[in-house]
Amino acid sequence: AATLVAKILGFGREITLASSYGASSISDAFLVAMNIPAVIFTAIGTSLGTAFIPLFCEVRSKDGDDAAVKYTNNIFNAVVIICVVIAIIGAIFAPEVVKLFALGFKGETMEKAVYFTRIMLLGIPFLGISYIMMAFLQVKENFIIPGLMSVPYNTFIILSILLSVKTTPYILPYGALIGLLGQFLFQLPFAMKRGYRYIPYINFKDEYLKKMLWLVGPVLIGVAVTQINTIVDRTIASTLVEGSISALSYANKLNQFVMGMFIVSISSVVYPMLSKLSTENNKVEFNKSIVTATSTVILLVIPISVGAIILSKPIVKVLFQRGAFDDRAAYMTSVALVFYSIGMIGFGLRDILGKVFYSLQDTKTPMINGAIAMGLNIILNISFVKFTNMQLAGLALATSISALVTVALLFINLRIKIGPFGGRHVLSVFLKAVISALLMALVTYFAYKNIANIFGVGMVKEIITLGLSILAGALTYGICVIIFKVDEVNLIINTLRKKLKKG
Repeated sequence: AATLVAKILGFGREITLASSYGASSISDAFLVAMNIPAVIFTAIGTSLGTAFIPLFCEVRSKDGDDAAVKYTNNIFNAVVIICVVIAIIGAIFAPEVVKLFALGFKGETMEKAVYFTRIMLLGIPFLGISYIMMAFLQVKENFIIPGLMSVPYNTFIILSILLSVKTTPYILPYGALIGLLGQFLFQLPFAMKRGYRYIPYINFKDEYLKKMLWLVGPVLIGVAVTQINTIVDRTIASTLVEGSISALSYANKLNQFVMGMFIVSISSVVYPMLSKLSTENNKVEFNKSIVTATSTVILLVIPISVGAIILSKPIVKVLFQRGAFDDRAAYMTSVALVFYSIGMIGFGLRDILGKVFYSLQDTKTPMINGAIAMGLNIILNISFVKFTNMQLAGLALATSISALVTVALLFINLRIKIGPFGGRHVLSVFLKAVISALLMALVTYFAYKNIANIFGVGMVKEIITLGLSILAGALTYGICVIIFKVDEVNLIINTLRKKLKKG
């Protein structure tokens, strides 16, 4: 629920930007500038958070809570130093960095992107320590506050977008900068309630810091692979027609909304549990957790993926098409959405399976598979754009195919590493979910066509038509998976019943 609130606000940010600037040179420049610090430190921050949790459990188990807090501060202070250095270097070489992310930018678009980037890079230290606080809260079993972490960030960006329309676009990055600081300050008091207290302590010779750095390396490369894919996509998109980066970004944000609402929520809760079970060598519960997590993701994501393909045009129209976001921008975004949706299940399972390997303190396997997927993505990107007429659609399709290949490789490697873990059950759930989703697609498509004919045109009528069509599809899918007797459906229903009873 917390993640849902945060993601709705984040999506509101995209809608605000789309309605204010559409798919234009300003939105292209701002999105690239926002992506640069995200790429630079999301890779580092995610890898630090990933390595932090199992080692925190180890320190606390061996030496107690005080040692765990000391370990946290050592990581915290080391991250601050590293981030300040990265921010300074990035600000100095901002033009070169922007060219790396958007090769086709020239003139005023390039000038804006460089300015935006310099300001936003100052927020990298805040971004870094936010990830440490997030990992600390998660290992303390507080998942609500990390779920809401992006609320201050998105709020300040929305305010800066609205203000920029009435003044100047050059104030856009300041909202993002203040938002990055807000993310950290929002989490800090809750971390202190869970036992965190700041200590000005740093020891680069600490055995756990060394062990963490040893684990971080492969994780960093594995996470960076995804970010490099984003860079490649946007770099090639910058050479296509104006607005291609924006259309690609808006479609990707729809995908990320689903990932954040369901996948990140599941993996955030499952990862500390898997790390604990791995430390205890509880293989039965460990394997059971893998099957439950992957099956739940499949059940949730497959129908959303199929639904997004069937209803891509009305979804984009209802969510984005207003103000400067015209028919052309809507068409470009809907095309990208269709091809991103093909790989949605790959994006979801990749995150879950990566966490499984990390909980086993195996960081190399996801790194190697990620590198293979990156190479495939680059080859497919170039092939689709250069040798076909797919253009923007080709970039999204290449990303989807590479994600699906990565998941297939991760499942194979997991089977090799831990032996049979319930793969047949996962495959059974997948097949049942696909059949149910295809039946849902037929009902959704005909429901939309018939309801649209009844209600006619107009934004309010379009929203009602879309909502009723989604409801018809969801009911169809739900009935199908219940008929197929999928075990995880009962788990979801029972969990909801318990929550309702508590309420």
